[in-house]
Amino acid sequence: MFELILHKSASLKNDLLSGLTVALALVPEAVAFAFVAGVEPLVGLYAAFMVGLITASLGGRPGMISGATGALAVVMVDLVARHGVEYLFATVILMGLIQVTAGLLRLGKFIRLIPHPVMLGFVNGLAIIIFLAQLNQFRQNNGAWLPLEPMAWMLALVALTMGIIHFLPKLTKVLPASLVAIFTVTLLVQAFAVNTLTVGDIAKVAGGLPSFHLPSFPLTFESLQIIFPYAMILAAIGLIESLMTLSLIDEITETRGRGNKECVGQGVANIATGCFGGMGGCAMIGQSMININSGGRGRASGISAALFLLCFILFASSFIEAIPLAALVGVMFMVVIGTFAWSSLRILGKIPRQDAFVLILVSAVTVATDLALAVGVGVVVSALVFAWNNAKHIYALSSVDEKGVKTYCLMGPLFFGSIRSFQDQFQVAEDPDEVIIDFAASRVWDHSGIEAINSLTERYTALGKRLRLKHLSPECATLLKNAGDMIDVSVIEDPRYHVAVDELA
Repeated sequence: MFELILHKSASLKNDLLSGLTVALALVPEAVAFAFVAGVEPLVGLYAAFMVGLITASLGGRPGMISGATGALAVVMVDLVARHGVEYLFATVILMGLIQVTAGLLRLGKFIRLIPHPVMLGFVNGLAIIIFLAQLNQFRQNNGAWLPLEPMAWMLALVALTMGIIHFLPKLTKVLPASLVAIFTVTLLVQAFAVNTLTVGDIAKVAGGLPSFHLPSFPLTFESLQIIFPYAMILAAIGLIESLMTLSLIDEITETRGRGNKECVGQGVANIATGCFGGMGGCAMIGQSMININSGGRGRASGISAALFLLCFILFASSFIEAIPLAALVGVMFMVVIGTFAWSSLRILGKIPRQDAFVLILVSAVTVATDLALAVGVGVVVSALVFAWNNAKHIYALSSVDEKGVKTYCLMGPLFFGSIRSFQDQFQVAEDPDEVIIDFAASRVWDHSGIEAINSLTERYTALGKRLRLKHLSPECATLLKNAGDMIDVSVIEDPRYHVAVDELA
């Protein structure tokens, strides 16, 4: 039914062992994000199970792990606080419908428009968020830091976990280092009765199978007005985080996922999750990196992670609750080290200043607000920088033939950013009575370009001179023709461009 092994370097054994490692790391994350969203721990665990299982089966990126995430939880908390958990379930279903629609409309391809500095900023920002989230495990319920002895044990166990993960692969790669580290630290804590926090100290994992439950809320237009804005924001954040994580895994594994298929898979997963009492989710960069680093490559890794998580909930809750938080914190710290693009620090002084600014800006906004806003800001700033740089690349070479006709050979794009430079190329008062603009090496890209040509035409006409255009590309000619045709269609409703165009042979 679906591909279990991605390529020859993957194996079912590696996928299953990696899935077990990921499942262990999913438990505290799902519980923590449920607390952030203001819902019961099982709501987060069910979301991690269902979203993880469905996206691993139907999504477009084998090896990528999905589940409940902090980026979505921080948006959900306001909805839950204002309207209750039933509105959250309805919002998650609508969120899924929006994501499926985005996939069917093939909007996943627009991930290509995200510049590399934005991608680096996204990775660095999420690494910082993951790191800061782990610091909460070093605090007491009142927000104060742990006392000296528990803090010392916590730090020692975290260091031991990180040491095992770092050094074990140098000795053997038979078992995932993260899995070995978790089991080793757990056994040591149990054997020596070390006084340290465990998963069971923050939540009880035991539960039954998720049951079908349609959201109980008024089916009115007022309810739709409440949930629709949240659903749009959640859908956007979920797709952006998923598609950018997909691109990151593509780069690491030197393979290519399918963005539109991933949009549909994420949407179907969230629709199902909302119908079974889950909080919804998207791709998780931390768990995805654990999976990839542990050898997980195929769909079996994500499917097994979800099934192992369900087994923990049903049968092995007591064992999971005995795992020290320090072991899981150590695993996540290693994820932070592996996720952060350390090379970006070395290249900051070597890349263009505007790219360095975008990289830092996206990282900061990701940490301060949310991923969707950070990526949006990064793309907008990058686009403005691109427009500004291209606006300076338009110029004209002029010549006068034996008949006294002056020709301007225009070079570069004519769009909203280059209008001022375009206008400065012409000496309207000194030019002869007949002027030609040659567009063989230029393009008219937008309405602003049309209006600039119109304005220039009026300046020449006012002095009794004639302006003609030639060598327009088919796209430019069509653009100018359409602008002229608007007048004939509806003079009242449509703007009047008055573009004077002579088609020269």
